[in-house]
Amino acid sequence: MTRGLPNYGDPGFSLFLRKAFIKGAGYTDDALDRTVVGIVNTGSGFNPCHGNMPQLIEAVKRGVMLAGGLPVDFPTISLHESFSNPTSMYLRNLMSMDTEEMIKALPLDAVVLIGGCDKTVPAQLMGAASAGIPAIQLVTGSMLTGGHRGERVGACTDCRAFWGLYRGNEIDDAEISEVNSNLVGSVGTCSVMGTASTMAGIAEAMGIALPGSATPPAVTADRMRIAEQTGTRAVGIARERLTVDKILTESSFENALRVLLALGGSTNGIVHLAAVAGRLGFDLDLDTFDQLGRETPVLVNLKPAGTDYMEDLHRAGGIPMLLDRLRDLLDLDALTITGRTLGEELDAIDTSFDQEVVRPRENPIYPAGSIAVLRGNLAPAGAIIKQAAATAELLEHTGRAVVFENSADMATRIDSDDLDVRADDVLVLKNIGPTGAPGMPEAGYIPIPKKLARQGVKDMVRISDGRMSGTARGTIVLHVSPESAVGGPLAYVRDGDTIRLSVADRVLALEVSDDELTRRAEDQPATRPETPARGYRKLFVDEVTQAEHGADFRFLQAESKRGSVPRTR
Repeated sequence: MTRGLPNYGDPGFSLFLRKAFIKGAGYTDDALDRTVVGIVNTGSGFNPCHGNMPQLIEAVKRGVMLAGGLPVDFPTISLHESFSNPTSMYLRNLMSMDTEEMIKALPLDAVVLIGGCDKTVPAQLMGAASAGIPAIQLVTGSMLTGGHRGERVGACTDCRAFWGLYRGNEIDDAEISEVNSNLVGSVGTCSVMGTASTMAGIAEAMGIALPGSATPPAVTADRMRIAEQTGTRAVGIARERLTVDKILTESSFENALRVLLALGGSTNGIVHLAAVAGRLGFDLDLDTFDQLGRETPVLVNLKPAGTDYMEDLHRAGGIPMLLDRLRDLLDLDALTITGRTLGEELDAIDTSFDQEVVRPRENPIYPAGSIAVLRGNLAPAGAIIKQAAATAELLEHTGRAVVFENSADMATRIDSDDLDVRADDVLVLKNIGPTGAPGMPEAGYIPIPKKLARQGVKDMVRISDGRMSGTARGTIVLHVSPESAVGGPLAYVRDGDTIRLSVADRVLALEVSDDELTRRAEDQPATRPETPARGYRKLFVDEVTQAEHGADFRFLQAESKRGSVPRTR
């Protein structure tokens, strides 16, 4: 209770006043003398991914008290992907600031970060990394799957699949309404390997969450037991002063990037890991990450790269089973939140039973990592593609550009019968990057134009400077950098230009000369969005970085650089 006292000019009086007020809530001196564990409460009626928050908090409190500590929960911003306008990514940095400043402001010896929906876990890790006290992550857990006409379904890969059928007139209004009521079987995060599941797996792989904690579904007894154990361990890390920087090291980031690739994880994982790493002084090296991808196959059979769901991965042994399959590719000396190394934790698990969700290395879901890094005159600072969820025939493709200047332009013209578009064209969407939107929305999953969807076209090459949901499938190039709004080459693509995509060669190229690109830039310079006069939007537009730097705010990154991750090989 003596940590971080408010400044009244008299520290003794500050403590006296603090204790007087909290005693008004019924606390005794004995309770207030104990190790204080803060519990971040991100419950919200607008966040069904966090719908089990009350039960999780009670379980964490039980664990803290069993270890002799004093648990105190406090609220921060809560973000849900479907209830955040214009996009939850726009508010991720604000949530990280809220998390950091509340951790600093309160008298905490350690903190339990409870989050689950896509941007909440990275926001919490970013904030905790900057705050610098002992912290442990607890994810809310995945939803249960639902059922539709004898088929098991779950959010949100199946959401997109059924919506595509509806746009193509393959199912009617009545059936899409029926599907809408069946996709989500309970509270919790998406049941596929979308961003929420990816970040849960990454947190466990990094060692900032307990072993086995990523996969128990939200409404299960396993999830509540993990919550209790997390509370107990929070008291331990407080007493040991096991701060975040001792866990999130070069080794832990490299392990996390390996797991991202082997999971078939969300492309958003790259942006979020870059942001967390930046808070600790590390840059994300996309080229070295791509080297990891060439030697790290996708082993987990979850949608969208595979066919199963999170509850299946949990029954199959979860992230520890995957880590065991990757042993020789991991840094087993990395310290984890348990106080033991990753290797010591893996030695303690049983992976001898048969299961079919986590494949052996000799029989992967996809022979290389799920994500490839592209470069070329269209993406000098890089772009990415989730090759494991793409159409194989389109990974080597040259086509005519069909250009949309922004999301509004796309919404107006994409479904017009007058749109000049063929199945072998390349759809290009500009101005949805970090600055351009602003907020880098998940609009990179450009819908198939209706005139083609009705003809049975299921996939096309699509390119943007934005993001897409980790639950989506398709041959979709994302995070093109620099973005068009700040003058990246994407700004100068015109209808009819030829674009070459070669994942084998890691190339994304606009087949026009450098002189022509220069002339276009001179004739029609890219204009940044008008800076708002006030508020968070002004802060965002002024300070946001590009995708490869995590789309974090410049002033929130570490003051000095410590190196890059993954380390040069």
